[in-house]
Amino acid sequence: MDPGDDLLLLKRVDPVRNMNRFYHLSVEPTLFGGFAVRRSWGRVGTWGRTRLDLFTDASSALAHQQKLAFQKQRRGYRPA
Repeated sequence: MDPGDDLLLLKRVDPVRNMNRFYHLSVEPTLFGGFAVRRSWGRVGTWGRTRLDLFTDASSALAHQQKLAFQKQRRGYRPA
């Protein structure tokens, strides 16, 4: 698995509520043989925040990524 193979870019735009947000999800290998789900979120035009969730195998990391993507799409985020 190459870094960036599983990158998901989601956006939520609602002009009425002055909302313009992004949410990025990617699965990346770690230095110690595991995998990390990197999620970055915030307002478009800012650096936002980042969090890493560590996993021992790629299938667990991909399942977690899909779970997070489903939750965000339920809240109104759409693919960018």
